Amino acid sequence: MISGQVIQTSIDELRAITRIDLCVTDLEGNVVASTMGEEEVQKDAVYFFVNSAADSQVVQGYHFFKILYEGAVTYILIARGNGEDAYMIGKIGVSQIQNLMIAYKERFDKNNFIQNLLLDNLLLVDIYNRAKKLHIAIEAKRVVYLIETKQEKDAGALELVKTLFSNTRDYITEVDEKNIILVKELDENEGYEQAEEVAKMLLDMLNSEAMSQVRVAYGTIINEIRAISKSYKEAKMALDVGKIFYEEKNIISYNMLGIGRLIYQLPLPLCEMFINEVFGGQQLPDTLDEETLNTINKFFENSLNVSETSRQLYIHRNTLVYRLEKLQKSTGLDVRVFEDALTFRIALMVSNYMKYMKREEF
Repeated sequence: MISGQVIQTSIDELRAITRIDLCVTDLEGNVVASTMGEEEVQKDAVYFFVNSAADSQVVQGYHFFKILYEGAVTYILIARGNGEDAYMIGKIGVSQIQNLMIAYKERFDKNNFIQNLLLDNLLLVDIYNRAKKLHIAIEAKRVVYLIETKQEKDAGALELVKTLFSNTRDYITEVDEKNIILVKELDENEGYEQAEEVAKMLLDMLNSEAMSQVRVAYGTIINEIRAISKSYKEAKMALDVGKIFYEEKNIISYNMLGIGRLIYQLPLPLCEMFINEVFGGQQLPDTLDEETLNTINKFFENSLNVSETSRQLYIHRNTLVYRLEKLQKSTGLDVRVFEDALTFRIALMVSNYMKYMKREEF
């Protein structure tokens, strides 16, 4: 239902234009919004008017009007005065509030529809029927963004996203405490480059304007409304995979997850089997010290180039070779050899995945 603050703003604007005081009450005479003193509202008069057959009535110098919603009396509007001006302004106020209630209901219905669509709670026939009823395009290019905030129920971040994407083609909603969901419609000539730009804008604006530390993930671009849940699930997977394998990134796209996507879908027993086969009784990758891990990661970043890696680490070439040989003795893998480097890289990712999943269990 429409909030009292919205009604208050509406009658304040009417009061400023017309100089006629207005009051809106519930059916028991309790004030919802008013520009006049509460003592002027007579609850008995409201009660008798609600139970009368009249749509409007003058009572002791005040015009009373019934505000209907879907055929039922929902509020009572009272305009001070018994002349034509008070009557006309009262009718305008009734019309304005009734239209606001219709607009808010449609907005609520759309939000409810999008939430159920994201969570796969609708049958296919219901998706098409409700989309038509709510005037939502069935065929359109869309992509789902998942914005994770550090704080639960970050109202500032949510309001900023709503401000940035206020057109009727985009939908902003929530399905849990920490994630804001944006269903963004793209133009026909837009693709992943534009989708990435939207993600960057979201990140920059939320970090600077809302002072919120966020991570943004998005799924693949879809062309039909029934596939929105698919893009949402992809964005959710991208967010989880990003936390495990690409912690340094604040924007994660599903179609750029690479091997991390494959590892994420492996069962834990299979991961443990792989780690045991690769290392046997040797030292496991998750037991390596920070200096060794930093050396390995920098070595991989430089495509197994010893000279460039030693330069970037500010160490002598022989020092780097010593570290790599020490690693070979403890793990049985020589990361200077491509096949062993590939195995070790995958093992590191599998190890990180296993640690993450075990933390999630508690």
